[in-house]
Amino acid sequence: MTDAPTRQPRYIGEVIYLFAYDIAHEIGRRAIPKLFDLPVSQYSVDTSRRNPRHQLFHRPLMVRLPDLERVGPQGPIRVGREIKILPVGAISIRVRVPFSVSTLEELVDFHDLRFANGSLSDEIRTLAEETRQELAPYILRPVERISEEEAYTVFCIRGPLCTGHPSDERGSVRAESWLETHRRSVASVLTQETSTETLSRQETLQSTSRRLSYYDDDLVVVDWDAALLVDHPDEWEEVLYVLELANVQLAELEAYDRILDTSLERTYRDLSASGRGHSQLRRELRELRIDLARFSDELSNITKFFGDWHQARVYEMAASRFHLGDWHRTVNDKLRTVGELHEMLKTDLSNRWMMILEATIVLLFIIDLILLFGDSRH
Repeated sequence: MTDAPTRQPRYIGEVIYLFAYDIAHEIGRRAIPKLFDLPVSQYSVDTSRRNPRHQLFHRPLMVRLPDLERVGPQGPIRVGREIKILPVGAISIRVRVPFSVSTLEELVDFHDLRFANGSLSDEIRTLAEETRQELAPYILRPVERISEEEAYTVFCIRGPLCTGHPSDERGSVRAESWLETHRRSVASVLTQETSTETLSRQETLQSTSRRLSYYDDDLVVVDWDAALLVDHPDEWEEVLYVLELANVQLAELEAYDRILDTSLERTYRDLSASGRGHSQLRRELRELRIDLARFSDELSNITKFFGDWHQARVYEMAASRFHLGDWHRTVNDKLRTVGELHEMLKTDLSNRWMMILEATIVLLFIIDLILLFGDSRH
């Protein structure tokens, strides 16, 4: 009599791809009834964990697109897509791809997802450009061309985690204990390494260091390029949305940084060449200061969380991984440089007017002396 083969644990869930694009200076205030002939609705998230009484979630416009049939790493799959439109001039495209794997290492193939007819990133970039064209009547000062997307991948595993098949919850384990046991495998998924043996202990600890649990059976691990989420499927959304907004913030801060770099480079060139009037430079710098200061405030408002709440802690982890604080400081420093240049040009203009005024006074004084001298001769 032979022993029955041991049933290997399996992981079922979805890989969520988040793509953020800067498409315009801002989205206008006009209502957007449809996108791709589909109704546009306002996004909302239902929270179940203890949170502030008055939710501060930003509620962008959203449209769900029809699912696509594609051939992925495990065969035919159904790809879900949705687009969120944010007033800061950004769109976020979320893609859902289901998976069922025997080992965590199999999820590495889902990082740079490729289909039989092309890659996911190419398809989404085309969709982003089509979205920009569809939104043309509603956006102000659109970008000339869409820059590279800010992409982030979230591996969502259905909880609770079990020692056997996921349909059998009798052998469930605590999520934090599971992470300690599978830490190297989780790190390989987050870092896109196909072999767990190639990762050092230091890299393993670093990649999985930022983690958070609310209940015993949930877990979120946030790394720079990807995150792992273990929870009940109906509890995924609030964490996903927090990560999505942080990803949009990163994309917009990068866009602001490019705008400031271009403006400062042009300003330095024009100042040294003196080929353009300072009045035009002052006007452009003043408009840039006002625009970026206002949109920096609006960008901060879309991820405004107060108190030591679960979503706030998830956002803090993501912001730390994305170095959003460093990006904010960089943009603010460059914005301060723009302000100093504007003040320098204003001071230069004031000095010029003072020189003209002083020259005018001297000239009037000379004329007055000439007139007095002429009267004395008569």
